[in-house]
Amino acid sequence: MPIENLAFTIDAADSDAGETAPLNEAESDLAWPEVALPVTPSPKLGMASAQESETSSRSGIRLQVFRKLEEVSEAWRAFERQADRSVFQSFAWLANWQRHIGARQGTEPAIVVGRDDAGELLFILPLAVERRFRRRRLTWLGAQLGDYNGPVLAPWFSDRVSADRFCLLWHDVIRVLRRDAQYRFDWVDLVKMPGSIGDQRNPFLDLRVRAHASSAYLTRLGRAWESFYAQKRSPATRKRERRQLKGLAQYGEPRFSVIADAAEASRTMTALIEQKSRSFARMGVDDFLAKPGRREFFHAIVRDAGLRETVHLSRFDVGEQIAAASVGLRHGDCYHLILSSYQDGELCRFGPGRAHLNELLRNAIEGGFATFDFTVGDEPYKRDWCDGEIELYDYLKPTTPLGVVLTLALSAYRRGKRFVKRSPNLWRAFSKLRTIAALPRLTARMQRKRHPG
Repeated sequence: MPIENLAFTIDAADSDAGETAPLNEAESDLAWPEVALPVTPSPKLGMASAQESETSSRSGIRLQVFRKLEEVSEAWRAFERQADRSVFQSFAWLANWQRHIGARQGTEPAIVVGRDDAGELLFILPLAVERRFRRRRLTWLGAQLGDYNGPVLAPWFSDRVSADRFCLLWHDVIRVLRRDAQYRFDWVDLVKMPGSIGDQRNPFLDLRVRAHASSAYLTRLGRAWESFYAQKRSPATRKRERRQLKGLAQYGEPRFSVIADAAEASRTMTALIEQKSRSFARMGVDDFLAKPGRREFFHAIVRDAGLRETVHLSRFDVGEQIAAASVGLRHGDCYHLILSSYQDGELCRFGPGRAHLNELLRNAIEGGFATFDFTVGDEPYKRDWCDGEIELYDYLKPTTPLGVVLTLALSAYRRGKRFVKRSPNLWRAFSKLRTIAALPRLTARMQRKRHPG
């Protein structure tokens, strides 16, 4: 069948009770031409046994769906060592997410594994079904804390799976999942997908994706800190930061350290989360760390032996005080900063967060990293350092009539959000209003601390 004639239909057997009206796509999901990419051979990998049977698809790729991460653990861990992926698609990261967050909110993993006719692993799609607005959506597992979401691909995936074939494959994935009542979802909502997965173009860009509201920012590191620092910061800025560092020294010796000891890691993470939560309160931003399981997750990843080479916890002390702290992820030659904080109060006027970031960048350069990724977010300080921007994409598609209503509303909301964020004046005004609106709550919080009775 020519790909342009392919239509996705909700069969009566696949629709929820009372939702029998079929939905046809008016247009193909294809939006980009096929791109040829370099091929790197990889060894054949075996799959862990599972109760799920393999399903043949129109694309010629054999599919398996796993409900439990432990069923695919062995194959996933072996595959990720030579596959193309982002740092957020490691098995250990997502297993911790599901254990501490996903299971609490009723998330059902739907790990789709694809193999060719020879049984060689082509990809792993770490998907999940979760409830939103009292309905169910298909999304990436761990998407809420994953700055880059997407598949885990064999290095030669792009050579074997063209854009046309991927479109067939994706329709088969949807069909296979929706046959199971446990995975009956109303819409597909795949967010924060980068344009490339390792050295390969992200195949999900062959669907009808739209730009995400925010981008990610990165900077290419030099070989020496002093020359990099001089290139990025003006003489006046460097002079001011030296003066601020002297100001911090009045309160105790400033020290940067990488935390490996378990007890100190727990203490540092506790301080980081508390500092970050106070910062969210000042800005009037929703505190995502206060949601169930979030704090436990971050404490868990700094203890997980499977993430020892990935998770990097550091802090900047002034005397006995933890003045600033951060969590980063190391993947290949890139350092990803995912969470950082600094102490408010008297120390704040001397820029402890800025001093910590300088030391963190120095540490990354001395560690041999080529790129420092500030990840997703539009904070102004990122643009001061960065020389590159990573565009992210979302894929939104209904699978039931109710899903049509939900995706239309979500699409309009996200377009408006992106418009505000991409308009500097509007974004500054919105941020200022949000901070002003948070003042009564912040004042009440401070009064409760002073007078707990």
